Amino acid sequence: MKDVSIVLPAKNEGGAIGQVVRQLVHLLPHAEVIVVNDGSLDDTQAAAEGAGARVVCHPYSKGNGAAIKTGARIAMGQVIIFMDADGQHDPMDIPRLLEKIAQGHDMVVGARQKGSQASLGRGFANSLYNRLASWMTGHKIEDLTSGFRAVRASKFREFLYLLPNGFSYPTTSTMAFFRAGYSVSYVPIHAAKRIGQSHIRLLHDGARFLLIIFKIGTLFSPLKIFAPVATAMFLFASGWYAWTWAHEGRFTNMSALLYTGSVITFLMGLISEQITALMYKDER
Repeated sequence: MKDVSIVLPAKNEGGAIGQVVRQLVHLLPHAEVIVVNDGSLDDTQAAAEGAGARVVCHPYSKGNGAAIKTGARIAMGQVIIFMDADGQHDPMDIPRLLEKIAQGHDMVVGARQKGSQASLGRGFANSLYNRLASWMTGHKIEDLTSGFRAVRASKFREFLYLLPNGFSYPTTSTMAFFRAGYSVSYVPIHAAKRIGQSHIRLLHDGARFLLIIFKIGTLFSPLKIFAPVATAMFLFASGWYAWTWAHEGRFTNMSALLYTGSVITFLMGLISEQITALMYKDER
């Protein structure tokens, strides 16, 4: 059994995958290199196999997260490295991730530094995600959405059922590790400009990325999202009640609605908190 497996989800990455795999094989000759071909229509499979990778093919495109799950299930290594197949991630950074794993961390994320190739909109969104996730967890999260990471295979597989089939697997896995009390660390990296065209469409995926904000809360501590909303509704109801009593001498239906809504919102958060705790129950 190999100690390290490297999983690369790939869809129509024929222009880059061969070069990436050859670099990995040269740098880590004893590692298992797995390319999950997610329904590619180009020569991704042939290029990866020719460079020395083990290729697993999806009969049709299932999504980046689905490819990650496929790779995690078949990987033989005790540590799995996930990285993009488009040339953005430098294989030379892998030893630094493995060094952190050797120090006792369960997940090590390659945190993209300023100057890495990304659009202004995506950079702003990532910054917002990092700040919100840091507030939710109480730990500084340097890069919530980076797809370049090393994980202990046994721990990562505990959360496969939580991972979406789309692009937000990094968010879900990071928050799941924090919620389970596992150790997460970061290594600064520089992400180069990708080879080929990105599969992420800003306008099409904008709504989906906004949902990540709510997923961050529901995966870690829903009450931290629901409680402030309930408090704001309660305070607004009290302010409206005070104003209407002073000017009209009565308690209005709007105040009653807001008070009721604040209580219901808080109780929903409380129930969600209990459901979240059950999601992370240790079956062992």
